[in-house]
Amino acid sequence: MSDAIKTRIQAKLSLLYGAEQVETLFPQVMQLIDSFPVQRTPSPEGTPDLNLTEKDAILITYGDMVHSGGEAPLKTLHDFLKATIHEQVNTVHLLPFYPYSSDDGFSVIDYYAVNPEVGTWDDVRTMRQDFNLMFDLVLNHISAESGWFRAYLRGEAPYDGYFIDFAPDEIPHEQLKLVRRPRALPLITPFQTSRGERHVWTTFSADQIDLNVENPAVLLELLKIMLFYVENGANLLRLDAITYLWKTLGTESVHLPQTHTVAQLMRDVLDYAAPHVVIITETNVPHLENISYFGSGSNEAQMVYNFSLPPLLLHTYRTGDATILTNWAATLERVGERTTFFNFTASHDGIGVTPARGILPDADIDALVQLAEAHGGFVSYKNNSDGTRSPYELNATYFDAITHPDITARDPETAIARFLGAQSIMLAMMGVPGIYFHSLFGSRNWREGVEQTGRYRTINRQKFEVDVLRKELSQAEGLRRHVLARYLALLRVRGAQLAFHPLAAQTVLNLHPGVVAIQRGEGRNCVLALTNVREDAAEVTLPDGRWRDLLGGELVLSGKVTLMPYQVAWLKRL
Repeated sequence: MSDAIKTRIQAKLSLLYGAEQVETLFPQVMQLIDSFPVQRTPSPEGTPDLNLTEKDAILITYGDMVHSGGEAPLKTLHDFLKATIHEQVNTVHLLPFYPYSSDDGFSVIDYYAVNPEVGTWDDVRTMRQDFNLMFDLVLNHISAESGWFRAYLRGEAPYDGYFIDFAPDEIPHEQLKLVRRPRALPLITPFQTSRGERHVWTTFSADQIDLNVENPAVLLELLKIMLFYVENGANLLRLDAITYLWKTLGTESVHLPQTHTVAQLMRDVLDYAAPHVVIITETNVPHLENISYFGSGSNEAQMVYNFSLPPLLLHTYRTGDATILTNWAATLERVGERTTFFNFTASHDGIGVTPARGILPDADIDALVQLAEAHGGFVSYKNNSDGTRSPYELNATYFDAITHPDITARDPETAIARFLGAQSIMLAMMGVPGIYFHSLFGSRNWREGVEQTGRYRTINRQKFEVDVLRKELSQAEGLRRHVLARYLALLRVRGAQLAFHPLAAQTVLNLHPGVVAIQRGEGRNCVLALTNVREDAAEVTLPDGRWRDLLGGELVLSGKVTLMPYQVAWLKRL
């Protein structure tokens, strides 16, 4: 290992735990790295290039999103994706496929195991033969049913120090009120332990027990898990809920310097042990807080979720006005030379509204809340430190959020055009596209699932018998077939243009209040992506030069162009 990387790791351990602990802690970290089995080829600077191109697109899916009666769902999923999207989507984000007790996987019982209901590690590694893989490192919390927490309840070392707890008469209520909350649930939960009743820190739910990363033994466990995931096929690692990782009483306990230091330490370890691996931070927070996880541009996450994009796109199609989205997109900048955005419109969670605060007026956020409910969705709330509550996320499929189901029923072509227009904007923006399974297949709100589980997020988490989905995709006039075909056509064009490289230049143009205009790349590789977000035609004046329409044929355009309602045009400079 280069002396520079060693020095960086030692410095970060010292910041986190003090110089005295480094003497024993640093050799333990080194031992983990030295035992890692992958051939290491670090760059001289220890900051490898971003290992992504314009051909990269990431499908977000559960391991059992499709299933059949006779085989492991992971194998069924692999075969289905290989047959349908393999040529245009090269990466699969497998949402937590570990044994779990709640939250559809995000309450992990065993970090090192595959849930036997979805398959085995062999199934995961086999999928890696055809797709790059992204795993979740759920590092903020673990299941109340995990071996770690059960050992804590029994008072067994070292697990008695793995969690944050208080005696009933020592709960610092006033300090805990300052903690920023993501959900409307209690922050601490009582448990009976070998030491009597203890109240344990539970940011997300009583079944998701926060880990005490202030204990260096916990950090070592997380580093070990991280390298294990890389060893078993992860090209990308999603640091789930890292916002809340480090807790300090008397603060909001979000985005603390120690949290960033842990993320940077993980980057150092990977830059040496597996420099091809990309870190993505999942921070569902306002935009400026979100992009802080780029760090200096070379020392923290290579990608951050572009959480403001989904609600801003929804606002744009609600109003038919691209002004706010255009003005916001014009401010987006990468930090350094090797970072970019993870762009998406939908995920396994809802459409977060917190990242739109400070960009959208409160009245427009309230309008999105009303829209979600009017379109057959739900709204989830969070508790605030002042005792009030506020909307946290909208729960609906993105297809039904964009267009009222009544319009879809009488005019499905318009609904498809609106939905794919929103997707085209996401695909054109600087970064790597993340596409949720249900977006690719045009899924609708699954309210029956919410009735079954009692959880709003289930509305966007329907799972399919694979033959049923295949049959729907075979129907010539079916909505799913048309959405998938047109989506793959966009991806096919995108993957062939250097202008859509994750690091390519981006300029956002203000050509018309109803048109989103994103110019990517430079010179002969330049592409101008235009999307009309209105139900009326829009005339725009093109930048100087001649342009070829990549989506509509070989027509050469110059001067002015008229975009039909909800039309998408990707124009390449000649």
